[in-house]
Amino acid sequence: MRAHPGDWIVIKSRSTGKPEQRGRIIEVRSADGSPPYVVHWLTDDRVSFFFPGSDAIVVTPEELAAADARERDRFTTMQRAITGR
Repeated sequence: MRAHPGDWIVIKSRSTGKPEQRGRIIEVRSADGSPPYVVHWLTDDRVSFFFPGSDAIVVTPEELAAADARERDRFTTMQRAITGR
């Protein structure tokens, strides 16, 4: 796993109904981009050292924005299907 400052860590929930965890990588401690990372977590505004596990992925800001846009489109499509509009 390789990352740069400004990339995002996304951890998918292992349980149904629980949201994914997201954190912005604010510092990479190694020259080659490998862990550990200093991450600012969105859920509770804390900053911590992080060693990613197998359930974590690193995405660029552009990849995260594209994924969020796809999710919004899916949500809008479902709302329209339910309401019949």
